[in-house]
Amino acid sequence: MIRVVVVDDEALVRSGFELILNAFEGIQVVATAEGAQAADAIRRERPDVVLLDIRMPDVDGLTVLREIQALPEPPTVAMLTTFDTDEYILTALRSGAAGFLLKDTEPEQLAQLVRTLAAGGVVMSPKASRALLRGHPGAEAPQDADVARVNLLTDRERDVLVLIAEGLTNAEIGTRIHLSAGTVKDHVSSILTKLRVSSRVQAALLAERAGLLSDDGANTARSNG
Repeated sequence: MIRVVVVDDEALVRSGFELILNAFEGIQVVATAEGAQAADAIRRERPDVVLLDIRMPDVDGLTVLREIQALPEPPTVAMLTTFDTDEYILTALRSGAAGFLLKDTEPEQLAQLVRTLAAGGVVMSPKASRALLRGHPGAEAPQDADVARVNLLTDRERDVLVLIAEGLTNAEIGTRIHLSAGTVKDHVSSILTKLRVSSRVQAALLAERAGLLSDDGANTARSNG
């Protein structure tokens, strides 16, 4: 059972996500909360996945994200937003969020994205990340050295990095390129070390800036299972 906490300042959004996700087998919303109560709810319920509104009037989502990341065993966090070029998304991704979801995501896709998050996958759109970077060109300037580290990867590691950016889990990457999950795990560890990043999302952003992703691969996440 995937345990989920939904954090949003609007009661209608919280109840809507709870109703939708609880309708799918293997997913349970164990708590909903506004921003100020989020950290306490997460400590109490110990969820696998947190869906966190990026903009809230009482406590903003970035503050709550930092509180969650400071927990001894933080859950996977995806940010909730109304539009995919929200200026806060890039900061959230660099602060440890495992991706972001649009609030108008279709119910079936929402459930699949939660399963992807719980399995360690990335939920983000490479196309949206391009839009974010275009909208904040200053964020790219000091990162030439970071992008250059992509050249340290082997051809196989580059293949794995592209699939990470598509949102695939280790098991799904293994199936796609005919490797064991353990071998993929080793590749992922090596990629994160060589790129000097701490999360799959940060690695995916570097893949985008290095030009490894094509437009036709820009899916919000793997919605086909």
